[in-house]
Order: sequence, then structure tokens, then C-alpha cells
Amino acid sequence: MKPTPLVLALAAMSPLSASAAESLTLDQVIVTAPRMAEPLVVELDPQAPQQPVPANDGASFLKNIPGFSMIRKGGTDGDPVLRGLAGSRLNILLDGADFHGGCGMRMDPPTAYVFPETFDTVTVIKGPQTVLHGNGNTAGVVLFEHDPKALARPGAGVAADLMAGSWGRLDGVLSGRYATDKAYVQAIATHAESDDYDDGDDRTVHSAYERQSLSAVAGWTPDQNTRVEFSAVGSRAEAAYADRMMDGVVFDREGYGLKLEKSNLTPTLQKLTAQVNTNYIDHVMDNYSLRAKPAASMYSVSNPDRETQSVKLAADLALGDATLLTLGASWQGNEHTLRKASGMTQALADAYAGLPRVRDMETGIRGVYAEMRHDLAAERRLIAGLRLDDWSADRYNSMNGAKLADADDTLKSGFLRYEQDLAGGTTAFAGLGHAERPMDYWEASTYNGLLASHALDPEKNTQLDAGLIWKRGNLNGSLSVFYSKVADYILPYTGMMASPRLYSCASTVMGGMTTWNCSGNVDATRYGGEADMAWRFAPKWTLRGTLAYVHADNDTHDVALAQTPPLEGRIGLDYATGPWTFGGVLRLVAEQDRVDPGYGNIVGQDYGVTDSFNTLSLNLAYKPSKTLLVTAGIDNVFDEAYAEHLARDNSFEAGPSTRVNEPGRFVWAKVNYRFE
Repeated sequence: MKPTPLVLALAAMSPLSASAAESLTLDQVIVTAPRMAEPLVVELDPQAPQQPVPANDGASFLKNIPGFSMIRKGGTDGDPVLRGLAGSRLNILLDGADFHGGCGMRMDPPTAYVFPETFDTVTVIKGPQTVLHGNGNTAGVVLFEHDPKALARPGAGVAADLMAGSWGRLDGVLSGRYATDKAYVQAIATHAESDDYDDGDDRTVHSAYERQSLSAVAGWTPDQNTRVEFSAVGSRAEAAYADRMMDGVVFDREGYGLKLEKSNLTPTLQKLTAQVNTNYIDHVMDNYSLRAKPAASMYSVSNPDRETQSVKLAADLALGDATLLTLGASWQGNEHTLRKASGMTQALADAYAGLPRVRDMETGIRGVYAEMRHDLAAERRLIAGLRLDDWSADRYNSMNGAKLADADDTLKSGFLRYEQDLAGGTTAFAGLGHAERPMDYWEASTYNGLLASHALDPEKNTQLDAGLIWKRGNLNGSLSVFYSKVADYILPYTGMMASPRLYSCASTVMGGMTTWNCSGNVDATRYGGEADMAWRFAPKWTLRGTLAYVHADNDTHDVALAQTPPLEGRIGLDYATGPWTFGGVLRLVAEQDRVDPGYGNIVGQDYGVTDSFNTLSLNLAYKPSKTLLVTAGIDNVFDEAYAEHLARDNSFEAGPSTRVNEPGRFVWAKVNYRFE
């Protein structure tokens, strides 16, 4: 009998013997299997080499974390998915500020504007187990953050990273900082580019891209209890898309932030934080700049933009030696506009730049929250939170700006979690959380969820999370499981005919082809979990493994909940000797036959069953000093031809369910240099 991915992954995670007396670090030089170090929290160094090598964007970086998937559209700018949930169910924050993309067809999720290596830490919080970071985190929260303590350390520092790989891949990052005891400044520049990649069948995938960013942070620290920080970022990009009839020719972002922190004001008032942010996204897509225009089509261009402004206030209160309470308030406003043009000549399409922008959506949300940690004893603690948000939305006609509909709701979120440290370096935890999420821009407009006649109800996720973390010398690992009941889950649909199940539908005609987009509320049940392990079974040798599984049902229609990822496991083996490390990782993905064609989320829909696949990747690292690290590797060693279950349809391939294939064999090398 052929071993299944589940059997192989479980076998890899079952050590035969271990010497607990040996205290070792089990961290990886090249990260292939990220581990959960705290209950429901995974923290990563985005500047460390990863394998498989991610594209230079946030979604590709997150894909390596157990429980994450990525919906592929081309070479970059995929959509991250956590435990089968995507879009606004997963909050993405950059230094505490969240923002959203502009494309009505989800060409630019917020992670498309993320350059991971410009941050110091990436933190993932799974499930509705915090209320600190905004509304709607039914799947979880991802925090891309700078470390202010590292920035403020007196002295100067320089960092440079350079990576080259197959298909003309070239990434570079250059940063410098300088700090005194009163002030600090840092500047970072990045560049990334790649040609079209080939899949395992040597077929070229329309996927080339080019991305640049420039960011700066300046801080003033007049005393050890005060910090004032100003940040600015600008980025631009273009990217070819295999999954649609247009490419992204402009991805421009401009963002500014101002943050004030004041610590140790009184024995009770530990810290006050105030933060103001503004982000502007300008996005252009067309069907002629990065591809040959189809002969039967007109020249077409679309130019959405979005401005997001936010304010946050928080106070940390020490209510005795055992209790820390955080009280906060937040406000966020979004304005989305659109202009577009088409014609028989390119000049007619290019004339879009002279057209006025027409507002098609405005949203606002303001909230208050409280989150508390109380230590019951040295080894036992309770963490709890409550949040209340007031949300409103106004939808307008994108052609003339006339108001179409409006909606508003009061949204409630909260959680309670118990954690206990057990003998032998083990921590157990269990938590119950509830989060309510309103319809987002795409559900309201693209999928017609906000009309004068009716509006989608907010989504309500009640979820139980539980697990274990153990650290026993040469054996570290974790197990995290969840069970979720979602009332009024927002289910989108796209097809050639209107959905017979969903009540809000509208059609569009493009190139003589009619497409129906629909949405509706259903009830859903989800459960699953993740596991990870690192075992130093012999001197210099470490075995690693991860496992992730999600089962999801659409209870209303008694079918599988669409866009659910299959069972996935990873087995890794490292050998370290002196400055050298050699390793490999085998990724095993099961088939997915629990599908609901046409239905899905704002990013993609189910097309049908997908086969299982396995890929092998190899790597080596050489670290001759603290300042220099050289790494190299081969991803997809056997040039496997495969597509992920969560992938968009390839518009360049014939057939109803030809997903965008993953890259074939990819050879790469990277140099990291640090000087402090």
C-alpha cells in the first residue's frame, strides 16, 4: 500500500528516542518549518532565508507557515489563506496600521504592498483570540512590525541582502540606520524582479513582475519613557497575471504614520500609545501593456484607488502585580474610487488618466476594546478581551456617483483563554472566541452584497481553540486544534449562470461572455488544526515536521464549504557542522475532493477535484562570521508539474478547470550581510 501524506507526516513527528538532558537550540538557518512558540502565536524573522523561496510579497512569505495557503494568480501578489479563510477574515497590519487594496477583482490584496524583508518581525495570531488589532479577525491577525528597541540602540548599522535565481529572479535589500541616545533614523530600499517562470511541464506561465520600495523611520527619544516616531513608505510595482485577461501595470502605495508612546506615567498607568496613519493605493490594470491585446477585444484599462485613514489610542494599566489591562479605541475610514476607459485604439484607453475619479464606496468603523491578562499563579493565567465596533458603509454607482445603498451594524467580539504551564516544559491552553465581521468592499460591490433592496448580514464566528506546546531539551513541538461554528458566513459565487442557491445576483458581459456574480449568507462548521515538531535525534542532526488540516461544511446547503485547503504535511532534515548547514524538506499534499464548484470567497472559487502531489527541496548554508550568511538551494528538485487546490484558473490554458501551475525546478542563491 502506498503511504499517504498523513501517514508519512505523522511518522516523521514520532521520535523513537530522545535525550532530554541535552539542551540545544533547534532554530533553523533556512526556515522550512516555522513553529508555534506561544499559544496560538507564530513569530518569524522575515530577514531569514526561507524554503521554498517566497516571492517578494507578504502572501508568499506567509505560505510557509503551517495552516497557511496562498491563492496563486501569477508570479506575485497571491492572496493569503489561514485555515481556509481569506480576504478580510484575516487582518493584515503594518506597524499597527491596516489597509486594503483597490482592485475589484482582488488583483492587489494588502500583502501585494508588503515587502517582508523591510520588517524585523512577523507575528501570526491564530483565531479570534485577541481584540487589540481591529475588527473582523475571524481567521486571525498578521502583524508586520519594526523593532523600536533595535532601531534606538545607539550606533550605526548596515544590512544588505542579495538573491538570484532561475527565470531572471533578482531580489535586493539595502538598509542603514543611525541612533544616538536621543534620536534614531533608518532607511530601507528594495528591488525585486523576475521573468515568466516555467512549470514542471516546461510551459511558460504569464507571471513576470518588478517591485520596488523605499521606506524611512525617524524617532525622537528625549528620555527613556518617551518615544515619538514618524514613518513614511512609498512603493511601486507591475505584475503579469495568468488568471485573468488583464495585468497590473501600476501598484503604487504611499503611506505615512505618526506614533507617540509614553511609559511609566504612574504605578498604575504603565503606558499610553497614540497612532495616526494614512495610506493611499493607486492601481491600474489593462490588457495591452504586459501582453498582446486579444484581437477580438478592445483596449481596456481600469484605475481604482483607495485612501485609508486610521487613529488608535491605547492605555496599559497595571491593576496590581498579577493583572495587566489594556483599554483602547480606534477609528478607520475608507474611500474607494474608480475610473476606466476602453476603445478601439490604445490612445482611447490611455485617456483614462484625464477622467475624473468616481466614488463607489465609503466605509467607516470605530471601536472600543479591553483586553486583560491575569496571572492566577506563576504557572496559570487567564487572557480575555471584549470589543464593540460601529460600522457603516455607503455604496455609489461607479459610473455617475449616485448613491445606491447604505448599511450599518454594531459588531461584537470577545474571547477568554486559559493557559497553564505543566511539568516537563509543557504549556496547555484552551480558549473560546467570538468575532463578527461585516461585508467588505468586494462582497458588497463585486458580489452585490449591498443593494437598496437588501444587505448581507455580518458574519459571526464562534470558535474553540486548544492545544499544547512542549520544549524538552532536544524535542520541541506544538499541537493546535480548533472547532468553529459560523453563522451567516458570506459565500460568493461566480459562474456562467446565476446561482440557484444564493439570492443576490448580477451579471456582467465582457467580450461577448456573460458572467454572474452572486452572494448570500449561509451557516458553516469548520474544524482542524496544525502540529509542528523539531527533534535533535543525534548530534548535528535535526528532524522536523509539520501538519495542517481543515474540514469545512456549508451546513445550509449540506455540501462542502468551498475553498478549503487539503491535508498538508512537511518533513525536514538538517545536518549542521561548524559554519555549514545542509538540509531538505519534503512537502506532501493530499488530494482534495470536497469541493463546491463555482462557490468560494472574494479571491477564488472551486473548480473541481485536485490530485495529491509531493515536492522535494534541498538547501545549504554557510555562516563564516556573525556578519555574513551565504545560502543556496533547489526548490521542486524533481521538477514536479502541479497546481495547488487554492489557485485561480489559468486564462491562458483551455479547459474549465486549468489552475495556474506552480513553478518548476527553481535554483537560487542568497547572501545576507549585517554590520553593527
